[in-house]
Amino acid sequence: MTIAHSEEALKTLMLLSLDGDEAAYRRLLNALRVLLVGYYSRRMGAATRADMEDLVQETLLALHSRRATYDRNRPFTSWFFSIARYKLIDHHRGRGGRMMAEVELGEELESGFSEDALTARMDVERLLDGLPSKQREVIRRVKLEGQSVADAAGRTGQSESAVKVGIHRGLKALAKKLRGET
Repeated sequence: MTIAHSEEALKTLMLLSLDGDEAAYRRLLNALRVLLVGYYSRRMGAATRADMEDLVQETLLALHSRRATYDRNRPFTSWFFSIARYKLIDHHRGRGGRMMAEVELGEELESGFSEDALTARMDVERLLDGLPSKQREVIRRVKLEGQSVADAAGRTGQSESAVKVGIHRGLKALAKKLRGET
């Protein structure tokens, strides 16, 4: 996630668009499209690219139709991603994946989904974006998604040793960054 995709930047674009700034609205939609592709690709598994694009379009249309309901005093990203989450659940239900949709909704409710959790996730994504792609990918797979080192190695085409080294080096680089070191 880049600075252009931060809560502050997205909320500013949303507020400007609510005040009638069409250029800000176009920039907001473009930024949200990028975020949605990443969000849905991590959650849709083997879905076709067309299914994912349809879901992105449906979510952006839902944003457009519901934007007047946005409370300017609340975080924008939590409001927006709740729309995205429910669109994904509707997608699973529409494809006969009722069980999958219920599991996803149940996980969100059990996890105590909150604005703080979403903000923390965005911060983690922003930090990970500063890492080389191989390190970023194995950290996401093993540390965030809970895959085993063996699974991550198989899916990335790396050896288990390379995955472990990539995780170690990536976490070390993140720790330095958090301490303010270069």
